[in-house]
Amino acid sequence: MDNLSRRSFLKVIGIAPILLFTSKILNEFVKLSVEVNGDSSNNNIFPKYAMVIDLSKCIGCRICMYACIKENNIGRNSGFSYIKVYALPQGVLDIDIGDECYTEVEEGKWYIPVQCMQCDDPPCVKVCPVGATFKLETGVVWVDHRRCIGCRLCMAACPYNARRFNWIWPQVPDNELNPNALPPRPAGVVEKCIFCPHRVTRGLKPRCVVECPTGARYFGDLNDPESEVSKLIKENVSFRLREDLGYKPRIYYIARGSK
Repeated sequence: MDNLSRRSFLKVIGIAPILLFTSKILNEFVKLSVEVNGDSSNNNIFPKYAMVIDLSKCIGCRICMYACIKENNIGRNSGFSYIKVYALPQGVLDIDIGDECYTEVEEGKWYIPVQCMQCDDPPCVKVCPVGATFKLETGVVWVDHRRCIGCRLCMAACPYNARRFNWIWPQVPDNELNPNALPPRPAGVVEKCIFCPHRVTRGLKPRCVVECPTGARYFGDLNDPESEVSKLIKENVSFRLREDLGYKPRIYYIARGSK
């Protein structure tokens, strides 16, 4: 067996456990959307999931990052989380100059968590040559690891550096595997935040929201004007990173200033 054939064979073997599981979660996500919103003739029958992060509460502790790794069966040897936290001078929004390797929290800086923005007009979807990344009716941008060929064009297209490539086979201790989440993804594919669908379909919030010690994160449905995220955006000055690009990100930042 030549190297290419061996690689293809190993990838198929590694991806086999997630084939059925991925379909199950996708079906549950769609079913939940219809059940929550009712009549399919309504344009807003699906929830439009979004997140609000209050920067006045974020203390840069990175607990959201560590919680994300454990919740989503990310390889302990992979060297990444779906979330990055950048230290920046207060008022500065350019994450390209942010420090994600800070070792202690400093006064005079604010901390901006960044993950997949679940854009309404996602550039990653447009460049994927095999349709492995696409947008669900809920607005969540999904990655189908069964189709992904590891070309990383989506990573190049993402202005938030929110996608991760599995360079090596992920290792997760058996006693730390989360049976409810997708099994560890194989080497050679791209992965990212998908708003913990295995939790949302059970009426739970994404793990990063639950674990934040200061309550800086909020999750909900923008199509529901009474949802917490809708009210926070309406009642506070909010912004989204790199709005000028026109991709319509759905993670909003506030600092508890009234409009």
